[in-house]
Amino acid sequence: MTRNMGKFDRGVRAFFVAPVAIVVAFILGAGTLGGVILFAVAGIMLATASTGYCPNYTVVGISTDPRLHRVRHHLRGGHA
Repeated sequence: MTRNMGKFDRGVRAFFVAPVAIVVAFILGAGTLGGVILFAVAGIMLATASTGYCPNYTVVGISTDPRLHRVRHHLRGGHA
């Protein structure tokens, strides 16, 4: 796994998206379907922020890490 997330993207996920999802989950009710989904979203955001790797970015072929200009994947015989 090569990091494909920049510092800004990781910070937004860890310090804005995840906390907001947790607060809204508690407002909706921690045991409701919406609350459980929001807790899962918060967990995914924290996991991707801590590792610096987003699988969706790899599939789409993008990177927000300024050190990597483009993430190449080898679908269809090496042609992206």
